[in-house]
Amino acid sequence: PHTGRLALYLLGLRATCPPPSPHRALVTWLKYYLEEDWTGSRRHGHPLTSYYQYGLGVLALCVHHKRVREEVIRRLLTAQRHGRLGHGGNAVDTEAVVALAFTCLEQRRLVGTELAAELRAAAHGASRSMAEAQGPDGIIGNIYSTPWALQVFLATGTCQTEPAFGQAMAALLENLEAFGTPATMSQVLPVLHGHSYLDIASMPCQEEPDTLTPLDMEPLAEVPGNKTVQLVVECPLPWCYDLRLYDRSVPVPAAASLLDVLQAAAALEPHEFKFHTQDTPQGPFLTQVLGLEARQEKRNYWQLLTAPSTPLQMGIADYRPQDGETLILRLSEW
Repeated sequence: PHTGRLALYLLGLRATCPPPSPHRALVTWLKYYLEEDWTGSRRHGHPLTSYYQYGLGVLALCVHHKRVREEVIRRLLTAQRHGRLGHGGNAVDTEAVVALAFTCLEQRRLVGTELAAELRAAAHGASRSMAEAQGPDGIIGNIYSTPWALQVFLATGTCQTEPAFGQAMAALLENLEAFGTPATMSQVLPVLHGHSYLDIASMPCQEEPDTLTPLDMEPLAEVPGNKTVQLVVECPLPWCYDLRLYDRSVPVPAAASLLDVLQAAAALEPHEFKFHTQDTPQGPFLTQVLGLEARQEKRNYWQLLTAPSTPLQMGIADYRPQDGETLILRLSEW
């Protein structure tokens, strides 16, 4: 099911103040996708896509003022209570999306009084856990999950009393260059203006001026020269007996991203180095390296680090390593 993609499209469509008729069928499709998505739970215990996409679907329906069956909402409540919402920055993203969906349903009065109280408590609990997850640099999860956490603080009204809010906002302002894709920009722009996605539901569309104009983007300047990156693949127990499976120097152009480094390594040794990615709204996500696949049901993922042990705050298409840097791909458990 294309739950997440359709949910993001409907959120964006609502923000443009369209006439009601064009998107009615799409809202119906989203309801259908949410039901289809959950059929995966009978086999895997989680949606066919992910709790992130499932939460986005509930949020998009709420923003469009559509009721959601209580069973659908309780699936998310149960997942949150049992800690099934992911790992690292992904956990912050997912918990934030789910908290925004809960807050929307409660504030729009689309659920009964008893369930509304449960949703309010769950959203405030998520807000507290995000504050506790904040690092010394002010970032919550990673730089891309930080805007999601800030949206929760804004939506739940805890932004005025939570010290983590100001620290996270300062960290965000110092790292704005990381938000270079439409998907990441759409997450950070509302926060910079003091809003969350929940505010889309109450936009005064009659007063909204038509200010959308095309923007001519300058292509990025080519950086001359080359660089060499040390690429390491690690797979600890219980998945592998040998910790270090790959350790090679990879020459690439000076402006190359981590994705370019992976592609160069595959071109240098096509029979030895292979990898796969999955397209997401935030860019390509690394799913398989050297035939080893990270799977949600196995609770593992490919962690990206710069030596010796610093997790990367950007995706593989956005991070541009320095000359001589050692990059580690480590199969890790969450």
